[in-house]
Amino acid sequence: MKIKQIALITITLLLGTNASAQKNSLQQNIQEVMKMPHRTDADKIRDANRSPAQALSFFGFKQNMKVIELAPGNGWYTKILAPLLAENGELHLAYKDEWLTGLDPILSQKGFESTVKLPIELSWNNQEYRYDLGKLSFGMTDADMVLNIREYHNFNLTDKTTLNNEVFNSLKPGGIYVIVDHSRRHMAVETRELARREDPVKVILEVQSAGFILEKSSDIFYRPDDELRYEVGRKTVTGNTDRFTLVFRKPEIK
Repeated sequence: MKIKQIALITITLLLGTNASAQKNSLQQNIQEVMKMPHRTDADKIRDANRSPAQALSFFGFKQNMKVIELAPGNGWYTKILAPLLAENGELHLAYKDEWLTGLDPILSQKGFESTVKLPIELSWNNQEYRYDLGKLSFGMTDADMVLNIREYHNFNLTDKTTLNNEVFNSLKPGGIYVIVDHSRRHMAVETRELARREDPVKVILEVQSAGFILEKSSDIFYRPDDELRYEVGRKTVTGNTDRFTLVFRKPEIK
């Protein structure tokens, strides 16, 4: 075997070993955060179904990133992300101002020093069971990652377009946009029963229209016993819905 070939194989093996070590280190850090006392028993019950260590590793998450978490809800992901980003990264929580106030007891704790509130114009439409999105600006162009976890279905098409465009603008070139949501069968007719499910094919096309490239997808949350036809809150599927995982990237500047 030629010397150049041997050198190339050696470098490839070393790079692969280094990437694996970094991934394992991240997963270990996530596991440690999951044991921290600020996480409640209710948080921990959801761990097995949400697989945060596996999911964040797949997303391409790194602990020195500037991350925007869209609509953090009660802070399940926030409680994991914030301590991971506390030393070298930043976590920005994009949500309605008064809803962010509900997270104050969490954000006042140690390990949440690098977490920043990012108020946006957002309200809940009780007639359509969706968010209404107002004028949107995340106020940055250098984010490394935007996380949209089980929230994409809560916007109508107009607001999805606005959201995807602003996510694109807020990310640096090469930045990552992650969407995880409840799966709907492709081309299924719109019904109230399916309102909280999304057709992943449509999601891909909508996000690509904003300029993103689909980098990868995962079956981490594939659930064969979810028939994709029931409201996600029904007893037969709640906590066990089939969810698609899509990772998009903003193109690098050439």
